[in-house]
Amino acid sequence: MTSTPAGEGAAQESVADTIARLRASYEEGRTKPLRWRLAQLDALAALLRENGPALEQALWSDLHKAPAEAQYSEIGFTLAEVAAVRKHLRRWLRPSRVPAPAALLPATARTVLEPLGVVAVIAPWNYPVQLTLAPAIGALAAGNAVVLKPSELAPATARVLGELVPRYLDQTAVAVVEGGVPQTTELLAQRLDHIFYTGNGAVGRIVLEAAAKNLTPVTLELGGKSPTYVDDTVDLDAAAARIVWGRFLNAGQTCIAPDYVLATEAVQQRLGPLIATWIARYFGDDPKQSPDFGRVINDRHFERLSGLLGAGELVSGGETDAAERYIAPTVLAGVARDAPVMQQEIFGPILPFVTVDGPSDAIRFINAHDKPLALYVFSEDARTRRRFLTETSSGALGFGIPLGHIGVHGLPFGGVGASGAGAYHGRRSLVTFSHEKAVLSKPLKPDTIQLIAPPYTPARERLIRRVLGKLS
Repeated sequence: MTSTPAGEGAAQESVADTIARLRASYEEGRTKPLRWRLAQLDALAALLRENGPALEQALWSDLHKAPAEAQYSEIGFTLAEVAAVRKHLRRWLRPSRVPAPAALLPATARTVLEPLGVVAVIAPWNYPVQLTLAPAIGALAAGNAVVLKPSELAPATARVLGELVPRYLDQTAVAVVEGGVPQTTELLAQRLDHIFYTGNGAVGRIVLEAAAKNLTPVTLELGGKSPTYVDDTVDLDAAAARIVWGRFLNAGQTCIAPDYVLATEAVQQRLGPLIATWIARYFGDDPKQSPDFGRVINDRHFERLSGLLGAGELVSGGETDAAERYIAPTVLAGVARDAPVMQQEIFGPILPFVTVDGPSDAIRFINAHDKPLALYVFSEDARTRRRFLTETSSGALGFGIPLGHIGVHGLPFGGVGASGAGAYHGRRSLVTFSHEKAVLSKPLKPDTIQLIAPPYTPARERLIRRVLGKLS
């Protein structure tokens, strides 16, 4: 279903009618003025500030997400993104001057950012507030009409967003489409000007196929297996603390979480117990009782993850409870490279260790697989760090910290290859949802074009060749 404008008592719209309504509003020019864009950003910030308890409760219901975690990884994160974009928006929207070539002088050249039109944001379930609203920040700042599609797998959060967005944002230009696969399929069948999809690669291919029918541009924020390399030059206890935080945040259901650890056998023997110790420090001796440890999103994912627990040697965890969709924070050492847990993105609270001989072996292993969304390296050796920087390809590279790059709003966030296409955050969000139009202005006099126009007399040809020679 789609959200109905509050207070109007109108029948619920079809997805097609919603898009038609948003397009009419966009074509009237409603979304283009800077004051409208700033007003929507302010309204979005107010929505987040004034409804923290309701959003926290929804996230607890969907994911057993602790209120503090909901604040810094969802609500507070999105508020910070709003603030960063709003602060710089006027400057970012200014035309950018480009030098005109001598052959065209006198002339001025510049680029201007213009909105695309009606754009769709299709969000996942794992961070259902952040990953629905953070992309919308760039779409609104760019002056687009926006349709939001929260995930039906996080129903409580989708319901709250469906209620709040029409109350705070301009109902004539911003809408929420709720529902499951049928509604998403209907949305993808519409003529849209951009689709921003966050999720898995299988659905990403479906989105691309649907978009191709209308030649709709697409941003894909996907996932993959993000490796972590650890060597013996670092403080292993400090590294363990950060790896545990990054892996088990949101019960491991994070697209940029460390998916597995590459280390020598000697490092594994020292690092494994330290990781087990930090799991206990963060979540207690029984993480099931911890209010700070989340749950697997649904039964299907619980069964999938439970089937991955048999690999390698159990270092920590392994307990499950199907009734609560609980899987303990689990560490597996000495996992075979071809084990089932290494054949798919885990997306849950399981951390396998894979044995490598050193950095060369680790780099070969990483490069033999799809390019990851993120890669993390814990090493104090400058040559090792430089090798991972220059010899691997990933959406992002973090030295000494997992996940941290997503909090730097000036850094583009996105994947490469199978882990995604396109990026956002900060100014990159504005560019993603804009067309960078080239504008050239040349006075009619003096008409220097006549110097290179037919008929090509010998003198004119010599001039052309001389000019081109100077430019080459």
